Amino acid sequence: MHMPPILIVDRGHFLSLKVRNGDDFMILLEALNIEHYIKGNLLFHIKRLQIHTHDRIGLVGRNGCGKTTLLNILAGTLNPENGRVICHAQTMLLPQLKSTDTTKSGGEITQGYIREAIEKAPKILFADEPTTNLDTEHIEWLEDTLAQWKGAFVLVSHDRTFLDTLCTTIWELDNGELKEYKGNYSDYDQQKDFKYRQQKVAYDKYETKKKQLERALRQRKEKAERATKTPQKVSRSEAKLPGAKTYFAKKQKKLQKTAASIETRLEKLEKVEKIRDVPPLKMNLSNAETFKGRVILRIEDVSGVIEGRILWDKASFHIYGGEKVAIIGSNGSGKTTFIKKIINRDKGITVAPSVKIGYFSQNLSVIDLKKTILENVRSSSRQNETIIRTVLARLHFFRDDVYKQAHVLSGGERVKVALAKVLLSDINTLILDEPTNYLDIHATDALESLLKEYEGTVIFVSHDRRLVENVATKVCVIENKKMNIVAFLS
Repeated sequence: MHMPPILIVDRGHFLSLKVRNGDDFMILLEALNIEHYIKGNLLFHIKRLQIHTHDRIGLVGRNGCGKTTLLNILAGTLNPENGRVICHAQTMLLPQLKSTDTTKSGGEITQGYIREAIEKAPKILFADEPTTNLDTEHIEWLEDTLAQWKGAFVLVSHDRTFLDTLCTTIWELDNGELKEYKGNYSDYDQQKDFKYRQQKVAYDKYETKKKQLERALRQRKEKAERATKTPQKVSRSEAKLPGAKTYFAKKQKKLQKTAASIETRLEKLEKVEKIRDVPPLKMNLSNAETFKGRVILRIEDVSGVIEGRILWDKASFHIYGGEKVAIIGSNGSGKTTFIKKIINRDKGITVAPSVKIGYFSQNLSVIDLKKTILENVRSSSRQNETIIRTVLARLHFFRDDVYKQAHVLSGGERVKVALAKVLLSDINTLILDEPTNYLDIHATDALESLLKEYEGTVIFVSHDRRLVENVATKVCVIENKKMNIVAFLS
């Protein structure tokens, strides 16, 4: 049945409306000319955005770009400094910073917020990092719940699999602007890669054309300069003939005019920004020749028991130099307990003499807030400055960014500095406890790339399913009080 177009009137303003299959594409919210500032600096300027019934939107961007601020403005808990939000539906915001409750775990608090949202059933749900503190089982439960959601939602998440499963549109907040990409996160990633390759081709063409024009300009200027002098092939008597000086002057003027024309073309040549190439990572690891491919860690009849409660029964297996081992399991299963046993070299755990361990946890005490990013990383590194800057650039600390004082950094930026500090320390074995928590999605991508290229051993706890899938060569699963090892084919 053909549905006629419907107009919604809001304070005398007519809003456009897309209609298909009844009210499936009715506008629930529209934001116009939204501007917001932080300490006098423009955070973002968004000319227009719309949320329709049943929209599934993922909001991505780097730490500090304004994702949380934008969610609060759209949810009505924060007023923009300029612009307006027109909302026609009930909204609910699941905040990133959940209320603290000493009797409940972070995962339990997050689940409580989600269940409250399900009961209220708002037409628009705004969720800021809803998978934080959830184990894989509960992340999948949340995915199933949101897949059946009858309203619209906008999700901020660093969990790429989560965004892939649920979203049909990605909003990217970048350099103060909002860009829309159709599809899930993988589709967005492919479109970004295509744009990257297009820009690289455009930059190469720009550089070639610029060099051609610069070369032609030099040649014309040199010829114009020579035109004032008597050519060697012209005799003195010919040079003194009437009109000779006029001829050479005209020739010079013509060459100068051509040079000016080339200069104009150079000025009008549309500049294309150079793409930052990702340099390869080749680190100098301690004892690399004595641990690669050899048994570096023996786990023999190791069980997990806390205050009489069995986390897992006795388990035995080996870890080899250069392996990437993911430790997965539900909250409270004993993942962190296990890696602490390794670090403390508890009974039943034998670590090879060649092994040097670097440990990352959410405790950021390794960072000296009085030092710069570069000073923090360099203080414990045996790598040269080129390698240090390469790793920092991969984590999006470019050029003079490395001279920022640590005390001015956001929480996510401090996590990146701590990761870089551990990665670049005088070690050959990384132990990471939930390294992607509080990282933005681009930093998560960068960390994944760094861990894949790292030639040492990596043992990491993570609920990030894509990180596990793309990095791990072996998975240690703690489930039903058992610890099992699954090896992947490389």
